[in-house]
Amino acid sequence: MSRAAKATLGLSVVLSAATVWGVHYMQVQEREVMHKGVERDTARLEEKRRQRALDLERNRAREEEFQKMQPTKGWLAGRFGGSTPASPEKAPS
Repeated sequence: MSRAAKATLGLSVVLSAATVWGVHYMQVQEREVMHKGVERDTARLEEKRRQRALDLERNRAREEEFQKMQPTKGWLAGRFGGSTPASPEKAPS
């Protein structure tokens, strides 16, 4: 084999190996970036849930305050275990 052929073969092997390594490295980096996105999404959803729970508690406290000032029939029934009729009772046939 001539010197030029050996150089060409060696260069092509080195370039192929560098290409394979480069693609693998890029895939690893991309996977890490995507995983960080998942972590950010999880944190954002957790924050949303926490905020909604706080809002719910705040609204329940407000409702309780308002109901003390001016009670409504539905609230009293739900609060003290009673029930409001959903439909009029059937007449005996």
